[in-house]
Amino acid sequence: MLSYQHEYHAGNFADVHKHLCLRVLFESLLKKEKPFCYVDCHAGAGIHDLASAQAQTTAEFAGGIGKLWRRFEATDLHSLSAYLAGVASLNNSGVLRHYPGSPELARQWLRPQDRALLLELHPQAQQALKKNFRSDTRISVHNRDCYEGLVALVPPPIRRGLVLLDPSYELKNEYRDLVALVVAAHKRWGNAIYAIWYPLLPAARHNELVKALANSGLHNILLSELLVKEIDESGGMYGSGMAIVNPPWQTDSALQTLLPVVANLLAPGRGAAQLRWLVQDGVANPTAKNPG
Repeated sequence: MLSYQHEYHAGNFADVHKHLCLRVLFESLLKKEKPFCYVDCHAGAGIHDLASAQAQTTAEFAGGIGKLWRRFEATDLHSLSAYLAGVASLNNSGVLRHYPGSPELARQWLRPQDRALLLELHPQAQQALKKNFRSDTRISVHNRDCYEGLVALVPPPIRRGLVLLDPSYELKNEYRDLVALVVAAHKRWGNAIYAIWYPLLPAARHNELVKALANSGLHNILLSELLVKEIDESGGMYGSGMAIVNPPWQTDSALQTLLPVVANLLAPGRGAAQLRWLVQDGVANPTAKNPG
C-alpha cells in the first residue's frame, strides 16, 4: 500500500472529476454558518509539482487539468470556476506548474470556524503534507492508516462534516474493505457525507464496491461516473467514479448540470457523465439511470 505515488497521476481526468465533486459537496456545507469538519483519509502530499520527473513521465495532467486550464474566467458554472480558481492560485505566473490535491483545495475553501483532519501513511507524502500545512491551525495531520484512523477519529467535536476516501486500490480486497470501513464510520458519525472515489477499469472490479454499497444498509447513495474514452484491452483507466453517501439536497442536480459540460471539455465528442441513485431512502435502485 505504500508503493503508490500520486505524483504520477496528479491533475489527470480522475482528479478533475473527484475535485469537482468535492467542490459541489463543499458548497452545500458552506451554505450554513455552522462549522464543519473535513476528513481526508488518503491525503497525499497536498500539492503536486507537474514539472517533476514523476508527473512528466506519464503527463496524465495534460488530459485532465491541462484541458481545462484558463477556462475559469469563461465559464458560468460556479463550481467549475471555483475549482479552477483554486488551481490558478498556485500558478501566479500563468503557467500551469502546480496542482492542488484535495487537502490544498480544502484549505482554500475552509472558513475560520471549519476544521480538517488529514490522514496519510506514506513517509514521503506525510513529510510533504506536514510541511505544506504546518502553519494552518485549522488543519491537523495524522500519520495513520485510514482503516484504523478514521473510526478512531470520528465523530469529531464538530458534528457536520465530509469524509473523502480515495485509496489507490493496489489491493483487490480494498473494494470491499472500504465499504466496511464506511459502514463502521457511519455508525459513529451518521450525519457526515462520505465521498468514495473509485477507478473505472476494464476489469470492472469497481462493481464489487458498488454491490457492497447497495447491500450495506446505508440509506442514500448517489453514483457519479465520468467517462473519457472507450474501454480497451490495455487495462488503462477509462473513467472515474464517485459514490456519495448522504449527499446533501440538490447534489444530484448540481452534478447533472456540471459534469456533462466537463466531460465534453475533457473528451470532445466521446466524453460522458452518468449519474444515478444506487440507494435512495433505503431502497436499492441499481438499474435507475438518472436521479429523481
